[in-house]
Amino acid sequence: MRTFGLIGKKLTHSFSKRYFTEKFEKENIPDTTYQLFELPTIEEFPLLIKSQPTLRGLNVTIPYKLEVLPFLNEIDAAAQRIGAVNVIKVNEQGYLKGYNSDYYGFKESLVNFLSNGSSKPNLSNVKALILGTGGASKAVKVALEDLEINYSFVSRTPKNNLAYSELNRDILSAYQLIINTSPLGMYPQVNDCPEIPYHFLNNQHYLYDLVYNPETTLFMQKGLAQGASVINGLAMLYLQAEKSWQIWNEA
Repeated sequence: MRTFGLIGKKLTHSFSKRYFTEKFEKENIPDTTYQLFELPTIEEFPLLIKSQPTLRGLNVTIPYKLEVLPFLNEIDAAAQRIGAVNVIKVNEQGYLKGYNSDYYGFKESLVNFLSNGSSKPNLSNVKALILGTGGASKAVKVALEDLEINYSFVSRTPKNNLAYSELNRDILSAYQLIINTSPLGMYPQVNDCPEIPYHFLNNQHYLYDLVYNPETTLFMQKGLAQGASVINGLAMLYLQAEKSWQIWNEA
């Protein structure tokens, strides 16, 4: 038996368990299960590892993508550069190696979103606003750097970042891509959204929401009302899930 799973603080509405359970059934992968492991604090993580001898891999979600780092034996070079982990490979001796598949999922889905059917989208003139500075934003930042897309962070606690209150017509006209990496608008808080001046958006804007539940968040709805193109985080989620499976099964 091999066990895989997801750790996070609240996992009531998990995509991962349903996705992997269906995958194991469809692809006839025997003696394999995917479980949800809610951890009130990250300090309970070592106990979880000890209590699950068949555990071979974990996904990591809010708020532990950063907090789990000190508990790992090794961190993949790409995840080290990002500074956050959302995939952990566990060997039979309990050796833990961290990876980041969010980077891959976001980058691939973003290129598809911006390409409009073109195999080689021109990203040279695109500038991005990253809403939020948590664990997910770190993978987004590195993906944008690798795509040579200039970006600025927007935060409620701005140090070297833009504040939400600073966003105006001029700034939004200069940034065509707006990425919500915060959990604002995630079910069940569906009436929440990042506080940006949506009335300055137009059909030249692209709104990418990493939230996937609900399917059309309030952030996306407000963008659509102004003619913007929008996408949720589901495509990213599928891509990163398959990348996780690849990582867990590499020799």
